[in-house]
Order: sequence, then C-alpha cells, then structure tokens
Amino acid sequence: MVTIKDISRACHVSAATVSKALNGYGDIGEDTKLKILETAKKMKYMPNAAARQLKTNMSYNIGVLFADETSSGLTHEFFNGILDSAKTEAENLGYDVTFITRKIGGKDTSFLEHARYRKCDGVLIASVDFKNPEVVELVQSDIPVVVIDYVYDGASSIMSDNTEGEYALTKYLIDKGHKRIAFIHGELTSVTEKRLTGFYRACAEAGIKVPDEYIEEAKYHDTNACREATEKLLKLKKPPTAILYPDDFSFIGAQEAFESMNVSVPDDVSVCGYDGIRLSQVVHPKLTTYFQDTKEIGKKSAAKLVEMIEKPKTSLTEQIMVQGKIYAGQTVAEVH
Repeated sequence: MVTIKDISRACHVSAATVSKALNGYGDIGEDTKLKILETAKKMKYMPNAAARQLKTNMSYNIGVLFADETSSGLTHEFFNGILDSAKTEAENLGYDVTFITRKIGGKDTSFLEHARYRKCDGVLIASVDFKNPEVVELVQSDIPVVVIDYVYDGASSIMSDNTEGEYALTKYLIDKGHKRIAFIHGELTSVTEKRLTGFYRACAEAGIKVPDEYIEEAKYHDTNACREATEKLLKLKKPPTAILYPDDFSFIGAQEAFESMNVSVPDDVSVCGYDGIRLSQVVHPKLTTYFQDTKEIGKKSAAKLVEMIEKPKTSLTEQIMVQGKIYAGQTVAEVH
C-alpha cells in the first residue's frame, strides 16, 4: 500500500508537505501541490480510512434507510433514481454509502443501533414507515438526518411538490374540458394526503364537485389493485371521462382492465400517471404524467446531509422543495 512517505520520497518533499497538499491546505506552492496530487494519483494512493477517522472523528460514511413496502426494492424506478443520484453526490463529496437495517451479524437491532455500529456520520431516510417508533428514535438522536418526502420537527427534508404536481395534472385535465375526473390514489400516507389536496383544490377552483365513488384507493406500485379500481370506476352508471393514477407503474394494471373491457385510451377515457419514469414514455400510447426530478431530489438530499455533518453550527433545518413538470403524452383527449 502506497503511503504518504512514499509520495514524499517520489516528490522530494517532506511528509508534512504531502499531507498538506492531500488535505487541501493553502500554505504550500500551487506547483508543488499539483505535482504531489499528480504523483499520488499515478501511484494510486488511497488514504487510510482508520487513520482518517481517528484524526477527524468522522467515518465519512452515510447511512441510507430504505424499506420499500411494495417489495420492489431497488427495482422501484422512482426510488432507484433518487438513491443512485444521492450515492453519486455523496461519493463526489468524499463519502461512502451504507444501507441501514435491523440486523447486525444476523441479530436483531434497531435502526439507530445499526447506524451507530456502522459509525454513520449521518443518515438519509428515503422510504420507510415514518411513524415507526424506531425511525422516530433515529430522527431524534444526535445523528444528522435528511428525510425525503416527509417532515419531522427539527429535521431537514427534501420534498417533491406533490400538492402542486397533482394540482397541475388535474388542471391539465380540466383545461382539456374534463369535468368527470376520478382519482385512484395510493395508500394513505403524507404523500397521498398532499396529492389529494392538490386534486380537490383544482376541482374546487373549477367548480367541479367530485362524487365519493370517483375516489378509489390502491397501493402504490400495485398493478392488480389498480386494475380492480379501474374496472370498478368504468362500471359506474356515470363513469368518469378521465382517471388519475397513483404512479406510472400502476397504470400497467389499468391497461389490462381497458383491454378486457374493450375500452380505448384516450378515445373512451383519458388517463394520467405520476412520476415520469422511463416506462411511461415507451408504452403506447405514451402516458401523460407528472415528472418528478429524482436526480435533483437525490443530489440535494446528499448535499444537504453532508452540509449538516460538516457545518453543524451554520446548517439550517429546512424543507427544500423540488419542482417537477407535466409530460403531455398521448393519453388525454379533449372533451367538447
């Protein structure tokens, strides 16, 4: 393993000078610094993590708490996009990423115990039962946390604007002349509550009264539940002319219902998804949906967490909103 002394001999400078160059100190000449950095790169120098931890009292390790109840795991394109972007940003800022679970060596533990066992400098909470006492315990601990799409008192959050997103989609349908709009939403979470608010607000502004039977619940990412909810809506005495879905993937279930009932999209019914994943733009017809900027959400999450770790006295607790946009697609027809 290449050491600082090896680099100092190769550059004919002291070990202290090499250390200053590698750690970004400004009291050495720029030419000397560049020479040392180039030499370190050529010699494939890797800093000693244990020594760095002793020196700085930091592990440069970020924990990620991700528990997807849909059982899609990292194949869930929305969260996959966020976590991939967060990982890239964390690595660019000099941090490794570790997943936090309830197991240490096969033995049960809490999220907080696992984070401490892994010596995490901070934890990014991406998807979980936010009301779980073990999650609350982690959030209320002395470990810095950043939460995605949920707000805790005293914790920073990176939020996709779900209220505005659903409002924009609903208004898009209304502007196309639709007044009979149904909404199949996901399970009742804070995200769902915000989307329902956006939906009802857009309808209220347009003077549209939404019948109770136009609101159906189906779990996010659950194609079977969305197929059943779609069939139920289409069998109503006065079916909707447009249906909003909880996410793009769930729309696959709706397609099965349309095919079995010989319903054409958008000629017989207009539809909108949510998330803007790649799948939505390759199905036929191309799905009208609301794009959530997963890359920006992930990047801002990691950057905010590192800021909290490295600048605890100046980093503010805040809720950062990330805007999305409508993908017009081909699944919404005008109603005259």
